[in-house]
Amino acid sequence: MIDICAIGHISLDEVITPLSVKHMPGGTAFYFAKTLLNADINFKLVTALGLQEYHVVDDLRQEGSSVYTLPSKSTVYFQNKYSEDQNHRQQRVLRQASPFAVAQMPSLNAKVYHLGPLLANDIPIELIENLSKKGLVSLDIQGYLRHVWHNKVVYRDWADKKKVLPNVSILKANDHEMEVVTGRKNVREGAVYLADMGVREVIITLGSKGSLIYTGGIFYNIPAFKPTAVVDATGCGDTYMAGYLWKRVQGQHVQEAGEFGATLATRKVSSSGPYTEIPVSVQVK
Repeated sequence: MIDICAIGHISLDEVITPLSVKHMPGGTAFYFAKTLLNADINFKLVTALGLQEYHVVDDLRQEGSSVYTLPSKSTVYFQNKYSEDQNHRQQRVLRQASPFAVAQMPSLNAKVYHLGPLLANDIPIELIENLSKKGLVSLDIQGYLRHVWHNKVVYRDWADKKKVLPNVSILKANDHEMEVVTGRKNVREGAVYLADMGVREVIITLGSKGSLIYTGGIFYNIPAFKPTAVVDATGCGDTYMAGYLWKRVQGQHVQEAGEFGATLATRKVSSSGPYTEIPVSVQVK
């Protein structure tokens, strides 16, 4: 039995900050795999990318990740531009990948399936419905709100949310995504809105302000820890969720798992690229 199976495209990321311009692999799938390299759980990645980028998967396998690769016409290409405030970014999509097809998916049994769509058409809703019958579905909602208009990423509400969210056990959104999908500016009101749709654990990340988890009628405030430096925020939410799910499948409490995820995200923001260290403590002072 697999503990966590992550499903999503690996992307090519151009990350522009006031300090540098870097090109690197990215996407929820990639950041999950890198974060969980040293995890004491059974992890599987299902991804899709263009043939010319298969070397990224080869590298993950050499590092110890278990990866199932599906074909794609090309690899999705993101340009992420940050100002000095790395809580916000401008995104452009220069190339898109082929959507996942339900018929192509391998037969895998997992405790948790974490879905990381990068764009609205990446993962068909039929796949969410199928997976919810086999295990818990964890969803990063961002991709279903992202639409490409003249290469720019624009955010719109998810038309299928009422149909799909009852099949989602764990949902992660940042505060902007929460507002787009719920119409609420207040984070607690937005979390309750999503829970009322059937989501069991609602996670709202707030960047440098921490995060809020709502489950079982209780709000859990997860602090943001102070990083040694703010270098690159790309993938911080993915790193957070990898840490959170890692500890949740091991039976840890929501608060403890949230603080562990926040710790990994704090360490990740201090450097460019994914978090790959072996965590030795839950909190960063």
